[in-house]
Amino acid sequence: MVIPKVSKLWQNYPNPFNPETWIPYQLAQSAAVTIRIYNVMGQQVKALHLGQKEAGVYQEKGSAAYWDGKNDAGEKVASGIYFYTIEAGSFRATKKLMVLK
Repeated sequence: MVIPKVSKLWQNYPNPFNPETWIPYQLAQSAAVTIRIYNVMGQQVKALHLGQKEAGVYQEKGSAAYWDGKNDAGEKVASGIYFYTIEAGSFRATKKLMVLK
């Protein structure tokens, strides 16, 4: 496995999406990974707790973070723009995604 020199968050795919998407990322060192999804008002709608991940590239559907388009209560989110933030050790990054129904 290739160990990246820097941690990185990539654009989700597909984007826009309905009803599911994958969020690829890479880690330069092992870390506990959480991806949080927020609406445009900054309210968290979903937390994806991915657990401890080894340094490496998580880009394919089998390894990238998966989101089913539902909030923490299990309800489908409305169409619109959302932001997703990765937290992995001291690494933080945010990108934008779109739900289209």
